[in-house]
Amino acid sequence: MLRLYNVSKVYQNNVTALDNINLHVRKGDFLFLVGPSGAGKTTLARLIFREELPTRGQIIFNGKNVVRMRPGEVPFHRRKIGMVFQDFRLLPLKNVYENVSFALEVTGAPSKEIKRRVPEVLKLVGLEGKAKMFPHQLSGGEQQRVCVARALVNNPLLLIADEPTGNLDPDTSWDLMKLFQRINEQGTTIIMATHAWDIVDAMKRRVVALSRGRIVRDEEGGAYSYGA
Repeated sequence: MLRLYNVSKVYQNNVTALDNINLHVRKGDFLFLVGPSGAGKTTLARLIFREELPTRGQIIFNGKNVVRMRPGEVPFHRRKIGMVFQDFRLLPLKNVYENVSFALEVTGAPSKEIKRRVPEVLKLVGLEGKAKMFPHQLSGGEQQRVCVARALVNNPLLLIADEPTGNLDPDTSWDLMKLFQRINEQGTTIIMATHAWDIVDAMKRRVVALSRGRIVRDEEGGAYSYGA
């Protein structure tokens, strides 16, 4: 589904964020991306989403070369990738339903599709009774579930989560991980950047560790600590 070939990213201040990355993510993978702050995790996510371009190398997603895409192709590419962030990024003046439906509206989805899809995804994330509530009325865990619903509403092939449990308490974090596990079991590929070593160690999924912009470990069923 996703392949990175010799990908490097060097910023204008001559800081190397990624150095010769080679990575293959298979359809249905649940991959933890670990490593210290500044290791390159967020940069890697931005390159996959095509928020930035690599300095060198190629990125192939769903059979298409992300680096060589024309500007008009980028929105279609991004619809196939859901993004979940640590800081929620919800629209404060829109309720739960409107926050999720907005992700469909910007793609030009018909109202009939929106009315069908939004309740489905709210039920999936356990928020079917919260549609009319506003972000400030929700707990942190509920706000993060809205973010997950928004990321899923376009039926993405890949879900990228950047430190999704970073602002949550331990119990809420585990509830969220169970949700991600269900989503993965339904066929969505997941890449999750995290510092939560306890979650990584307990879930025993594929672990890719970055250090100073390089992959130092790629292991099935691995733990966080080694090489991170």
